[in-house]
Amino acid sequence: MPQPVEDVLALAAQWRAAGEQVALATVTETWGSSPRPAGSQMAVTASGRMAGSVSGGCIEGAVADAARQTMQTGAPQLLDFGVSNERAWEVGLACGGKVKVFVEPLA
Repeated sequence: MPQPVEDVLALAAQWRAAGEQVALATVTETWGSSPRPAGSQMAVTASGRMAGSVSGGCIEGAVADAARQTMQTGAPQLLDFGVSNERAWEVGLACGGKVKVFVEPLA
């Protein structure tokens, strides 16, 4: 079960205060069927910790990879995931639709 947004932000702040590198991913836009609404968040640390959810699992590996890259470069990213309903199961987006996720490093 995903954690409420407040818990994700509190955990991210705790991890950052403890000296961890942290990136925050936020769903900025959805179209069609989407497992998580806009505003859903996931925090990722350089050491591999994660909290929250941006997709119910179907794209979170790719988002976590982008978060690690963002922590290394310091450059935020806007990720765009989408697939036709015909190919949805094949690529792991059983929901179909589109999801945009903004990934930013926490300073």
